[in-house]
Amino acid sequence: MSPLTTTPPLSAEARAERSLALAMAAARRAEENRGQEIVVLDMRSITPEFDYFVIATGSSRRQLHAISEEIDHALEDDLGDKRMGIEGYSESRWILLDYGSVVIHLFDAEMREYYALENLWEGAERVALPWDKEAPLG
Repeated sequence: MSPLTTTPPLSAEARAERSLALAMAAARRAEENRGQEIVVLDMRSITPEFDYFVIATGSSRRQLHAISEEIDHALEDDLGDKRMGIEGYSESRWILLDYGSVVIHLFDAEMREYYALENLWEGAERVALPWDKEAPLG
């Protein structure tokens, strides 16, 4: 038998870096699976409950399932994180993946417009995504 070992808790800075890495990996998987209107919101200044929201829209039930499964694969298998919960998978209009510090919302277009999370959490800062091609103003 080996002795029990515990991992020391992450510092606030290390936790924030880890959360951002998870959020960006989730956003990248959504983008790779043709998710639309992908947004990462930094929630740290608004709530202590979680660090980031990832929001994306899918065009069909099948696509939302594929995005969800690919995000699970990336975060669990590749990055070693564990999903705490999932909601809405069978209905597939709003799938919520809870990774504790990162919450991923995958919507169909109608549900995304109805719930308008970006408006509800309008005080959250948007995180720049490397594949966004918008030219800076000025």
